[in-house]
Amino acid sequence: MRIAIASYGQETSSFSPVPTTLATFELYGLFEGQDILDKCRDVGSIGGFLQTMDAGIDWTPLPIVHGWAGASGALTAETLGYFADRIAAGLQQALPLDAVYFALHGAAVAEQAHDSEAYLLEIARNIIGDNVPIVASLDHHANLTQAMVQRIDALVAHRTQPHDQFDSGVLAAQLMLGIVRDGTKPTTAWRKIPLITHQEQFLTRSGPMQEWFDLARQMETRPGVLSASTLPMQPWLDVPEGGWAAAVVTNGDQALAETLADELADKAWDLRQAFCRQDSISPEAAVRKAMQMARGLVVLSDTGDSIWGGATGDSTTILAELIRQKVDKMVLLSLVDPQAVEVAILADVGATVTMLVGGKQDPTFGEPLEVTARVAAIGGGRLHVPLLGFESFDLGRAVLLEIGAIRLVLNQERGIGGNHPAVYEHFGIDVGDAHMVVLKTASNWQYYNEWISEVVRVDTPGGTTSHLEDLPWKHLPRPIYPLDEISDRGLAS
Repeated sequence: MRIAIASYGQETSSFSPVPTTLATFELYGLFEGQDILDKCRDVGSIGGFLQTMDAGIDWTPLPIVHGWAGASGALTAETLGYFADRIAAGLQQALPLDAVYFALHGAAVAEQAHDSEAYLLEIARNIIGDNVPIVASLDHHANLTQAMVQRIDALVAHRTQPHDQFDSGVLAAQLMLGIVRDGTKPTTAWRKIPLITHQEQFLTRSGPMQEWFDLARQMETRPGVLSASTLPMQPWLDVPEGGWAAAVVTNGDQALAETLADELADKAWDLRQAFCRQDSISPEAAVRKAMQMARGLVVLSDTGDSIWGGATGDSTTILAELIRQKVDKMVLLSLVDPQAVEVAILADVGATVTMLVGGKQDPTFGEPLEVTARVAAIGGGRLHVPLLGFESFDLGRAVLLEIGAIRLVLNQERGIGGNHPAVYEHFGIDVGDAHMVVLKTASNWQYYNEWISEVVRVDTPGGTTSHLEDLPWKHLPRPIYPLDEISDRGLAS
């Protein structure tokens, strides 16, 4: 059994000024051929797929390309061209094939393609034909489109936020085994929902998102249902077919798939007001609240500058408030600022420097902040910790600055901001000694769980703002809730 494997993941923020290039993919890892089997067997969607297939069938994996670029602006034409060329050449070389597995994000825009996943799937279909099955796993923040559904035989999206990519690979392999080993005949129904909401209700362990995702899990226990996917599209994607979606795959029962897809879409629509509830508070109130906490680590979630949503990662809004309130308990914070990193390195460890930090990549949402700090350490580089389906990530060169009780890490590259403790630990900092950590994410603080006492969402400006009404939308289909007053989900069915 010959099955080709390819992975392509990037989450585009249409409002980010930072283009996505091959260098962006290389920050996390960009692999071809045998390197995929060597490096990805235990991590990410590829790992889950490989291990499940190994346990279920005698097969030959034919890995082509595997890349993840995090979240930023649109891909350059050359970057998408690289993946298109590798996939075309790899599939041609791998023929004949029994099936293809694509691990996709589903919300990647390129200069030449609003729907870059469909662009790559079309290339694959033109080579392998219509009779070779394609199974895809998707991030549940994907923007599902008609062109994607038409080119995939079966799909499954992440079941949780924070995401479990390995689990999605397992689920995709189970769909694949059903097709190539057990003879299932997958049929898909899907619905577009005229809905786009901010990120503050995206966690799946509570609230309206848990209620919606739980319905999908219950559906998957029904006879004949192969997968039920709920897809609350990431909210900074300005594309002509944007919006939430639901998809159901059954074993040859189109009527059942259609009924359940309607049920999932109706559920999301019924919960639309709950999805729009905003919990974030002002920076002043957030810092004051955190300082009043007696013990434990308080996460200040910088909602407007979420690196994992595509923001630049250099907003100084919370840093300025920390300095203004003269915090006297240790705070951890990270900013992307290659220019300031060079200044600090030239000054060397032990020096006191006065310079502008942050606010340089996107003047739309902030400005640099002048600070006086002690250069405490120089570090950075590639940190080897499993994250986002890869075994390492690259900060570029980095420095640790001390501004009173504030420990500020400046990175050359966005990497992951400070969203993993390794960013601080590699400088010798014990995260357990800190009172606060500012994370450039609105949902993904799971790597700090062992220390967290409370999470405070901070209403900050930036490319991932919760105030979607303030963004300059150009392509998003209208009307769409809550940007427009509508009461009928069927507008986009």
